[in-house]
Amino acid sequence: MLIQILLQLQNDFGWLPREMLTEVSKQLEIPLNRVYQIATFYKAFSLAPRGRHLIRVCMGTSCKVRGATTILDKLQSTLEIEKDQTTPDGRFSLETVNCAGCCALGPVITIDGDYHGNLKVVDTEKILAKYK
Repeated sequence: MLIQILLQLQNDFGWLPREMLTEVSKQLEIPLNRVYQIATFYKAFSLAPRGRHLIRVCMGTSCKVRGATTILDKLQSTLEIEKDQTTPDGRFSLETVNCAGCCALGPVITIDGDYHGNLKVVDTEKILAKYK
């Protein structure tokens, strides 16, 4: 039940503030450290606000050998942030995932759940422009 509640809160608010986790702990009568264990274990949860657009770069083996690291480097350079950070204007957050589940399309990024595959470095700025 805890995971479902945290997922709903994450979906509703975009992140899990400390006050919210404290309230969940009280309401469910679960120790706060247990709530934090779950909230920090799963990549689906964020303890800090994310940008309006969430970019996830697949770093699975298939994507990595096809250039995912170069794609990640280009995104970091273009957005002027590192992975697991958000741009100062709050527009983009950048994360990596172990597998996006579409290995034949690698390298792959998702933005707000939209898949962009068979990427080349030159494609990244054009794709980002669609989300500005």
